[in-house]
Amino acid sequence: QIAKMSSLPLSRSEVFGQLRKELHEDKEFHQSDVHVFVIMGASVRDPQRCVWWLFRDGLLPEQTYFVGYARSALTIEGIRTACLPYLKAERLSVFFSRNTYLSGSYSEGDSFSHLHSHILSLPGGNMANRLFYLALPPSVYHDVTRNIRNHCMSAKSVGWNRVIVEKPFGRDLQSSEELSAHLSALFTEDQIYRIDHYLGKEMVQNLMVLRFGNRIFGPIWNRDSVACVVLTFKEPFGTQGRGGYFDDFGIIRDVMQNHLLQMLSLVAMEKPASTSSDDVRNEKVKVLKCIAPVSLSDVVLGQYVGNPQGEGDAKLAYLDDPTVPKESRTATFATAVLYVHNERWEGVPFVLRCGKALNERKAEVRLQFTDVPGDIFAGHCRRNELVVRVQPNEAVYAKMMSKKPGMYFSPEETELDLTYRSRYRDVKLPDAYERLILDVFCGSQMHFVRSDELREAWRIFTPLLHQIEQEKVSPIPYTYGSRGPPEADNLSKKVGFRYEGTYKWVNPHRL
Repeated sequence: QIAKMSSLPLSRSEVFGQLRKELHEDKEFHQSDVHVFVIMGASVRDPQRCVWWLFRDGLLPEQTYFVGYARSALTIEGIRTACLPYLKAERLSVFFSRNTYLSGSYSEGDSFSHLHSHILSLPGGNMANRLFYLALPPSVYHDVTRNIRNHCMSAKSVGWNRVIVEKPFGRDLQSSEELSAHLSALFTEDQIYRIDHYLGKEMVQNLMVLRFGNRIFGPIWNRDSVACVVLTFKEPFGTQGRGGYFDDFGIIRDVMQNHLLQMLSLVAMEKPASTSSDDVRNEKVKVLKCIAPVSLSDVVLGQYVGNPQGEGDAKLAYLDDPTVPKESRTATFATAVLYVHNERWEGVPFVLRCGKALNERKAEVRLQFTDVPGDIFAGHCRRNELVVRVQPNEAVYAKMMSKKPGMYFSPEETELDLTYRSRYRDVKLPDAYERLILDVFCGSQMHFVRSDELREAWRIFTPLLHQIEQEKVSPIPYTYGSRGPPEADNLSKKVGFRYEGTYKWVNPHRL
């Protein structure tokens, strides 16, 4: 990432040196160390492609070896043949020469003893640092982590061990606490990396710099100036045959309890003492502790139905997915209103909106500011907004009022715009997983979820989830390709969000 964005080429050691300096982490890291990256569940795409990108761009330590482990009877040659049409690069042959694959059980200790012996057989393997990426279903977490701890750990005096765990981290507070207790009995907190890929997004990470690196935002980032905060995650497609997995969790567990709540904590937290992992995560936990459990009266749930005028999948309802139970009440859309009960944010609604089969793909943070007091323009001024667009087309823009050009003396809405693909034309933004995996190598846990942070997040949503399931709450139907249920817009309006519908964004950078 740093090598790509610098005006001067950086060596591999300079990249790691600069990263560690910025992250204030892992003073014992040495770029010359041997590292073994084990992907448990080797057929999963995201970690595979991201370690390739990191290796291709020279961002991993030179002596890094990759081991795939799964139940499937695969071979490295077979994987390479399947990948060749999609991977074109000079270092591809070198990359595959560092890859090996083992097939084994997730529950049997003997299979993991074999994995341990294989790691020892790699060049420098007896001295290697070990990273274990669990790209696995939660049902096997307990067996796999226990076997890693009992059979695959490097000696403490030789190298470190780190375990990367994918969400979902449980289904509710109780199951999450059971998983955390299980992991803490096997590993120390600094060995556990709970990955939420949204924390690796460029604009999510930029929230801290925008807030704490600019004097202009400090005085207005509070309840005196902010009318409401809206955090949005929208997808324009449905479950598309993957509803069996989704139906087990629903949109609140899939998106709101993790991605949106993480963004909320970065928007609302106080300034940390430093950018060290614990200082940042301490402030996020403090914010979450100030949020009461969500009430069903502050929630709108929806489930998409087919659009008769649509094309392809748009004609299909959620219940038309053959992997979804025919009587399913699982929500594919949710809007919830949360309040942070502290001095900075008391009374300011945080509106969380997320859903599938909506009218656009978008993830953003939107701060809407209060009206200008003493209006002298006869009600023609609209509220200012600061928008951080996470995806697509990363951007930060401020909606503001300006005099309409010409002979008139009337205000109109316009924007101050920082669109990344225009401002940073030659910069390739790293993939979220790519960035987070590199953080694990560097020993930075800033963008990973700590156990107490996870506990507070589930505390906020578990009563709501249990009430929805116990009372069998039926979601409101909404049409595929729409904004979602109108009741959701009404809820946002009720708590203070004002949608004027008059603002028209014009791309000033279009060539």
